[in-house]
Parts: sequence; C-alpha cells; structure tokens
Amino acid sequence: MRLLGLIKFLLGFFLAIALLFVAGVGATRYLITKLTAVPERPVFANDDGVSSDPAPEAEAPPEVFADVPEEPDPSAEEEEPDESDEESYTAIVTQPIGLILREDPDQESRRITGLAYNTEVEILGESDTQEWLRVRLPGSGIEGWVRAGNTTPAN
Repeated sequence: MRLLGLIKFLLGFFLAIALLFVAGVGATRYLITKLTAVPERPVFANDDGVSSDPAPEAEAPPEVFADVPEEPDPSAEEEEPDESDEESYTAIVTQPIGLILREDPDQESRRITGLAYNTEVEILGESDTQEWLRVRLPGSGIEGWVRAGNTTPAN
C-alpha cells in the first residue's frame, strides 16, 4: 500500500512539472511573439497622410526639404568640370527613406534638397573615393552629390 502511494505521488509530481513546463513554454512563446512585433508607424500632425510604405506603383512622396532652390547654383557649376554625356546614365533612388542631395561629396556639406524613393536622377560621375555619386535632377537641372549604393540604373 505504501508503494502504491509513493507511485501516485511521483506520477502526480512529474505530471505537475510537465504541466508547468508546457505552460511556461507557451507563455514564453506568446511574450516573445508580442514583444518582437514591429510597432505601427507613429502618426504626427505634420505627416499630411503620406505613407512610409513604398509601393512600386505608388506615386513618389513629396521632396523631403522645402528649401529647394529655384535654379542651380552657378558657383557649383564653375567649381566642378562638366562630365561627358557618354558617362552619364539614368538611375532610380532605391533608399526607402530617400536621399539627401548635398553640395559637395562630404557628409558635412550643405544640403541642397531631398530625393524621395523612386525618384529618377541622372548620374554624372562619382567621387575619387567612389563613395559619392554626382547627380542631376532631370526636371530642374539641379546638381549635387548623394551617397553611392542608394541608386540602381533605370532600364
């Protein structure tokens, strides 16, 4: 009789441990799933309903900066020699958050404007270090520099 009581106790003990283990694994998986989910994009008052999800068939969002000059800077044209048209090609901005068009091939250089995702640009050349690309905006003729690796050649 004593042996039967010991077997019942051990069986109940191991069953309770197994039940706690399964419940712990389930709770852990649930919490990991909830905590690793990407939160929704916050909405701010100045967003104007522009979605951050770039869709290939969607219209490109407006330019990032409002201080776009009306005409190209003539001093920048004097400093940089014109690249030949044979080396230039059309490319598309592939960085989902867009790019900053800068005056010189330097991170600290003055910002000219922003380029939205899927914006077409004309690649005129690259810097000596091959870290920057010289680009021209087809519509306005504005020229500047963007970081290399954020564009892809157009068809």
